[in-house]
Amino acid sequence: ALTGHGASLDDIRRRLHATDAAGRLLVGADVAIAVWQATPGEGWLAMVFGNPFILPLTRFAYDRFADLLYAWNRRKGRW
Repeated sequence: ALTGHGASLDDIRRRLHATDAAGRLLVGADVAIAVWQATPGEGWLAMVFGNPFILPLTRFAYDRFADLLYAWNRRKGRW
């Protein structure tokens, strides 16, 4: 479903991918923030981690965690 956005299977395994209501592709921490915004009681997480000052750090931390998780899954032979 995401190949129309240029996302390969390996890309999807490395980072969360989703599309928003307008059809725009969201990747990584931006997906988590969008989910928090849409989940009752979790909007505060979106406000904290998605604010313009913290967002670069949020994306950096997410990307490092995703890299570690991807490497762990590869090492375990899951893909």
